[in-house]
Amino acid sequence: MIRAVSSNELFTVLIVASLVIITMAKLVSSKRFYDFVFVFGRTKYLKIYAREQKFFDKFDALLFTNLIVSAGIFVFIIFQYLTDTTVVSINFLFKLTFGIGAFFLIKVLVERLVGSLFEIDKLIDEYLFQKITYKNYLGLLLLPINALLIFTLKPTLILFYVMGVLLLTVNIIGLITSFKTHQSLIKNNLFYFILYLCALEIAPYIILYKVFVSN
Repeated sequence: MIRAVSSNELFTVLIVASLVIITMAKLVSSKRFYDFVFVFGRTKYLKIYAREQKFFDKFDALLFTNLIVSAGIFVFIIFQYLTDTTVVSINFLFKLTFGIGAFFLIKVLVERLVGSLFEIDKLIDEYLFQKITYKNYLGLLLLPINALLIFTLKPTLILFYVMGVLLLTVNIIGLITSFKTHQSLIKNNLFYFILYLCALEIAPYIILYKVFVSN
């Protein structure tokens, strides 16, 4: 049976949980967190911490968890607006958040597998670190955006477009930064780069969009 609530209590709990997760990330490494916050203004973070990355990193794992929770809330707010409903289905929100998390994790694992198959593990690891860093930054931006949409601003289509453009811009800047870092390698392997871009960067989102629209 689907559980539902008609207030913002669940959103409040999730936003507080995200704040706790971000605070934990800061406690794990306050210096790294400070560098992370200013990642767009400096290249220090990407240069230093790319060398120190591990397969499982507590700092990145905490920020990634916040990204999944915040993205789930944001997508659900859009769903509420499009369906004109005020009821919050806990089960649906949980499934949505789990689906987003699974999508990102599977995508990362597939990219790591591709790196192993073509024996370019180091290159893929550096690229994924940069990409995940900017995605985690999106999670940081989504926290205040969600709070504004829930407690202050009335959601409108124009507002969603503005916020969508902002988030997309941040993601594109992250991709461009990653591509610039490896531009010489990309030029020498342009065909494989285009193939990778279509197969692992564009196709998954098109498939996700088709699944979402069909449902």
